[in-house]
Amino acid sequence: MDYQDMIYTKKEGIATIILNRPDKMNALSRGLFEGIYNAVEDATKDNEVRVLVITGTGQAFCSGADVKALAENASRPATEEKERPRGMRHVPFAIQLQQCDKPVIAAINGAAVGIGLDLALACDIRIASDKARLTVGYVRRGMLPAGGSTYFLPRLVGVDKACQFIWTGDMIDAKEAERIGLVTMVVPHDELESATRELAEKIAKGPPQAIQSAKRAIYEGLKTDLETNLKYTMAVRQELLKTGDHKEGTTAFMEKREPVFKGEQKKKLR
Repeated sequence: MDYQDMIYTKKEGIATIILNRPDKMNALSRGLFEGIYNAVEDATKDNEVRVLVITGTGQAFCSGADVKALAENASRPATEEKERPRGMRHVPFAIQLQQCDKPVIAAINGAAVGIGLDLALACDIRIASDKARLTVGYVRRGMLPAGGSTYFLPRLVGVDKACQFIWTGDMIDAKEAERIGLVTMVVPHDELESATRELAEKIAKGPPQAIQSAKRAIYEGLKTDLETNLKYTMAVRQELLKTGDHKEGTTAFMEKREPVFKGEQKKKLR
């Protein structure tokens, strides 16, 4: 599969999307939108993939949309079909990443701006380089966030901080982002790749059905009440009790050894 302006790899259960337009600060072009959509779709369907990592090359994670390219598209004659990225024609990547049962880690290597920040916020975990800088940014263009910030930020940092961050368009550094709960952890820039890999490998070694079911339960829990969530998790628990990974986990505990989870992906649990 051809990916424009992006590197997509799969190794040892970990799929990695690398935004690769360093000369454009990884601004999202039409081709890059398409590439992200296709790669996430592939990782979601591939039973061998247990974790998805998204990162960038150069000084930016993603500096937002490619404004010049969008302006050129907008200036086309009305008779020309203005193509939109497949990911935008179908499901916005914020929804696509939330619906992906595989854990998704954003490795924020530099600036995350506008829709680039939306992309990071849609991931489950955010590991930031100490050189990372983050801003919603839309207000500085007379716009409101429309890619997920107004949904994710209040849940991560609280309503008041979300309002302040969105309304001012301020740029914050990695340490402040960690302090307010916007990113999960901050690591030295030179250690970002290894720290991300270490966490991804740890998750990839776990039981995939249990981990994927837990992700779904977490996000479903944000939309429902406690009683509904308990009923949901108890029903999934009954199904997990029948899996080989549950048997392996119990056996390994009794034998005082590390479990080796193989995963059983043929049947998707709730």
